[in-house]
Amino acid sequence: MPSLLRRARPLARDERGVTVVEFAIVAPVMGLMLLGAFDIAHTLYMRAVLQGIVQKTARDSTLEDAADPTEQSRLDAAVTGQAKALANNAVVVISRRFYRTFSDASAARAEAWTDTDRNGTCNNGEPYEDANQNGTWDKDGGNSGQGGAKDAVLYTVKVSYPRFFPIYNFIGGSRTTTVTASTVLKNQPYGDQGSYSAPVVRYCP
Repeated sequence: MPSLLRRARPLARDERGVTVVEFAIVAPVMGLMLLGAFDIAHTLYMRAVLQGIVQKTARDSTLEDAADPTEQSRLDAAVTGQAKALANNAVVVISRRFYRTFSDASAARAEAWTDTDRNGTCNNGEPYEDANQNGTWDKDGGNSGQGGAKDAVLYTVKVSYPRFFPIYNFIGGSRTTTVTASTVLKNQPYGDQGSYSAPVVRYCP
């Protein structure tokens, strides 16, 4: 037995291979941290690029000729192309909502209604005031489209795509990244601004 202990003592002091063992312990954690950093960096880059193209496209949309649906489609296609250049399998959703003033766009208040069932939504035949005359209750008070001269337009682009780095396969969470960019700009005064007539009482389905 003493002979066995004498043989074991050199092994206890032998540090060969310690670095390999330590690396095996640390490497998975470092790998996850790097993947997380790459994922966040790509998302931030996508957000910055998207905000830039949204700002430019929204400015171009305020011109008189941008009221043409064909021109709007061309502008939207440029935004979609820019997003897909960074994530070729991205799903891009673009929306335009117009208001008469910047303050209306900023407030984005729902059209007045009687919330009988108190669920925060106009439904079940509840009456509402159709202030923008589009025949439907709008929870943001806006109207769909680019609007006309002098209208304030909320231009929003939402991009969703599978994450490039599989970090969430290990730690859980969504495997899809969603980035949204929006801006509000006013159409140029190329004509007289439209106006709405008195609100009409309608009923939600």
